[in-house]
Amino acid sequence: MTEKPKRKRQEDMLREGGLTYDDYAAFDDGNRYELVDGRLEMMSPGTMSDHQLISFELQRELYDTCGERFVIMYAPIDLILSKTEVRQPDVVLIRKERFQDVVAKRGIVGLPDVVVEILSPSTLRRDKRDKLRSYAKYGIPEYWIVDPASVSLEQYLLVEGDRYELVELYQGSEPMHSPNAPCASLKIGELAARMPKLKDD
Repeated sequence: MTEKPKRKRQEDMLREGGLTYDDYAAFDDGNRYELVDGRLEMMSPGTMSDHQLISFELQRELYDTCGERFVIMYAPIDLILSKTEVRQPDVVLIRKERFQDVVAKRGIVGLPDVVVEILSPSTLRRDKRDKLRSYAKYGIPEYWIVDPASVSLEQYLLVEGDRYELVELYQGSEPMHSPNAPCASLKIGELAARMPKLKDD
């Protein structure tokens, strides 16, 4: 008797806007969502193998170089930007001295120092357009977009308070330089070279 209304309510929530974090947190139909301007947007059901592999190598590299100064968190983790905007970045860097002010049990409630998204064919538009605007709007100072296909890293820095500027495109063995995480000197080409080779489909 109680199951039917619950299903209907969730179906209604997928169609309507004006939702808040509380609605998002209570919603569970077995899929992953982000809350974007008060609307639920379904995420891809699963990531591709190269996405998982490069995410692991990136986390390992950041822990080795930045683990003393930063907490490194990774998906799935809620980045609660407002009551109507909740994102799930692939990797997040937060200075240890800021950690307790930024992270709560329910997720990340303050601004990280750096957010990272790893591209896949199904997330290209979301990561390079929608999340770019969202992370800039809420004032995250630095955003990296890692592309496993081209083995590159785009580095965006916040300018004028609410807009990102692409400041560098890293490829090969060129070490990156980050003003918000100066310990991160990773080389995207060398990082990708450590990944096991995948067979073609």
